[in-house]
Amino acid sequence: MKIGYARVSTKEQNLSLQMDALEREGCKQIFQEKIGGAKADRPQLRKMIDQLREGDVIVTWKLDRLGRSLRDLVNLVNEIQDKGAGLKSLNDSIDTTTPQGKLTFHLFASLAEFERDIIRERTKAGLEAARARGRKGGRPKGLSKEAQNKAMVAETLYKQGRDPNDGKEIMSVTEICNHLGIARSTLYKYLRFRGVEIK
Repeated sequence: MKIGYARVSTKEQNLSLQMDALEREGCKQIFQEKIGGAKADRPQLRKMIDQLREGDVIVTWKLDRLGRSLRDLVNLVNEIQDKGAGLKSLNDSIDTTTPQGKLTFHLFASLAEFERDIIRERTKAGLEAARARGRKGGRPKGLSKEAQNKAMVAETLYKQGRDPNDGKEIMSVTEICNHLGIARSTLYKYLRFRGVEIK
């Protein structure tokens, strides 16, 4: 059975374009959500995945309707495939029920693994650089040992945020927050504690 998933952010409001396309594709059931893509908790998406049966195909307007990041998307598709179901994106030429679609998605998965390795290396380098510099001004008031370590890593990643050669962004504030599992406000609090000038 084809099952549709449509999502808009609270700012966009209008689901009709996606709904029309999913209905034309022959979706027998459509789950819809008005929630920002950065939100981890998407109840309709979870409900849809929980009820999947072997042979079902999830159809979405675009891949960015499903995943918050490439890594998140890969994990989601793996979960869908574990249930014996497939995924089809109408505007990204992805259909994991076909050999070509599976190959394309394996390439995505490889890119996600590559991204994880790069972040791991940056985090390690950040911790080593922070240890080499030592603490600045002792323990920041109100921060646990774990928070202090995160603050040191956050400082290094934030300072390495742009390529010195061309000024292009290497790792955005959002990516740093996602990697460290903290809110944007917490990141800025950590940076202030470390005495970092916030751009």
